[in-house]
Amino acid sequence: MYIQVDERKRTDVLSTTYYQYDLDNLENRLEQFVQSPVFDKKYSFEGELGAIYTPQRTILRLWAPTALSVEVIVYESLYRKEKKRHMMGKGGRGTHELIMIGDYAGTAYKYAITFPDGKVVETVDPYSYATTANGERSVILDAVNTNPERWGARLEPIASPVDAIIYELHIRDFTISPTSGVTNKGKFLGVVEQGTLSADGDKTGLDYLKELGVTHVQFLPMADFYTVNELKPLEQYNWGYDPQNFNVPEGSYATNPYQPEVRILEMKEMIQGLHDAGIRVIMDVVYNHVYLPKLHALEKTVPGYYFRKNADGTLSNGTGVGNDTASERYMMRKYIIDSITYWAKNFHLDGFRFDLMGIHDIETMNEIRIALDAIDPSIIMLGEGWNLNTNLPPSEKAVQQNADRMPGVAHFNDALREAIKGSDFESGTDTGFVTGKPFMEGWVATNLQGGAYYPASRGNYINPAQMVQYVEAHDNLTLYDKLKISLPWDEEESRMRRHLLASSFVLLSQGIPFIHAGQEFMRTKNGLENSYNAPDSVNRMDWHRRSEMKPAVDYMKGLIALRKQEPLFRLRTIEEVKEHMNILKADYQIVVYQLEDKGKLYYVIFNGQTNAIDFEVESGDYRVLIEDGTASLAEPRLAEGISRIRVENLSVTVLVKDK
Repeated sequence: MYIQVDERKRTDVLSTTYYQYDLDNLENRLEQFVQSPVFDKKYSFEGELGAIYTPQRTILRLWAPTALSVEVIVYESLYRKEKKRHMMGKGGRGTHELIMIGDYAGTAYKYAITFPDGKVVETVDPYSYATTANGERSVILDAVNTNPERWGARLEPIASPVDAIIYELHIRDFTISPTSGVTNKGKFLGVVEQGTLSADGDKTGLDYLKELGVTHVQFLPMADFYTVNELKPLEQYNWGYDPQNFNVPEGSYATNPYQPEVRILEMKEMIQGLHDAGIRVIMDVVYNHVYLPKLHALEKTVPGYYFRKNADGTLSNGTGVGNDTASERYMMRKYIIDSITYWAKNFHLDGFRFDLMGIHDIETMNEIRIALDAIDPSIIMLGEGWNLNTNLPPSEKAVQQNADRMPGVAHFNDALREAIKGSDFESGTDTGFVTGKPFMEGWVATNLQGGAYYPASRGNYINPAQMVQYVEAHDNLTLYDKLKISLPWDEEESRMRRHLLASSFVLLSQGIPFIHAGQEFMRTKNGLENSYNAPDSVNRMDWHRRSEMKPAVDYMKGLIALRKQEPLFRLRTIEEVKEHMNILKADYQIVVYQLEDKGKLYYVIFNGQTNAIDFEVESGDYRVLIEDGTASLAEPRLAEGISRIRVENLSVTVLVKDK
């Protein structure tokens, strides 16, 4: 049984525009109107949108103020032909509604929208939470059928984001290798298989993550994206930065993409498996653009509203992919907040990484923070706060320079990355501290201090939890490939030492450390800078290399363990950094700092020279925890009665004494 919502008294867009402008200019005039503050004030809607399901009835509610009428297309089954169309009634503030009496869980539907110029478009629901394969039809979801056994409450909150050690991972890359030992290769479920071994007999998959000791896994986009056919996923590869349905898990990662509930259930099972292993989950979200605006449900439902335009009417393109979403508009902001809170509540996610966050506005990011705080204040928000050329005033951009106005949001610190290894641009030939570039020591030292003494022109940070410290991510060259391109004549042994030195900075700096998957075993993509659609042979985790590079992996495990066990390496405030951290030297390819509290004194000495150095320390008995590419936390070398320590070339030494 279907019930239309009664027409309510309101002045709609048609009545305010249709008769004022001639028909030839209607489309242009209407687009100008929907982008105006007047439109937001008149039609902003605060209620729930999408398919609101109960076993007794389902309410379908769509926000489409510029539509003359909207029909709901109901299908015979998920993949069979159209069954019937039902006209929606007009609700308040530009909404269209239809009440369906009965249990409609699993019903496939779409909308047919008629506009004032007579144009009719068909689209999925922009608020879809379930879809058929490849996102072609929306599906009414009964979420109870998507919860795993033992699906309970969220994990307990963490004390501070600086306690996190983030490991960035692509779901498919992690297990797709023939030598991964995983059965469900490239799938959500494959991530959490236990007891898997490589052909070399070393741990892979979930057991490897546990062995490594990271606290958070940050997955590249897991929401539905366009460019991989879910029914034949091995025929294409993509990172997933081409969003299709923002609130639906990607079907190519499911064992059965035909059934809408399966991808949801299996994504939750993956998250639960990681949580059971003590590892939290961060989701990479891509609200800054869509793949092709004209094909996207947002544009189809309210043309011209959700995307920024330049003065000449063209799409703003700060993202570099042809369009920028308009987060400053009320209903785009609402859409992002609704989406984020849906994922956080229903999937127990522990963090969100915002792709090209500088496209978004400050108010939106702060509103997201408020919404997440109501769920769990320890949910991490981090993003790329780059100052991009989007049509938004600089004072409103969610960029590093405005970090002080977004106190609960972290930014990737590209300044540390470039100071250590050089710029990733210009074919990767630039050098940095670890590759011998002069006069980088002071800038490296400044970036190690988590925002203390930091120039506001580069990043106006108010605490270390706002700085994500990294030297490698999925974008650009891997660190190993970067070192090989920038110093092609280097001996392999020296290159490996430079690699370990560069990675050491990340884990021994104040802020939130971030490691790219495989960085710990010097991952290579054979010099390919942008592997977003390259084949698995380029992108997959090389588990044999992990075994070949076992000493490097053990070294990184030691650095992770040191950071986790010693709070001085993860200070929470600028005041604590100023009180406990002191830069002793920053010149001649050497950076040295002290960490000190009432009970301990640490020296951390980075030697970027190609020869060993001796450094004077306060006289006493020391334990040498890190030296010459080796971590020895359990049985450190004792250096008794010393006042000078030898630091080998291209390495870091960490020593500590009790007071």
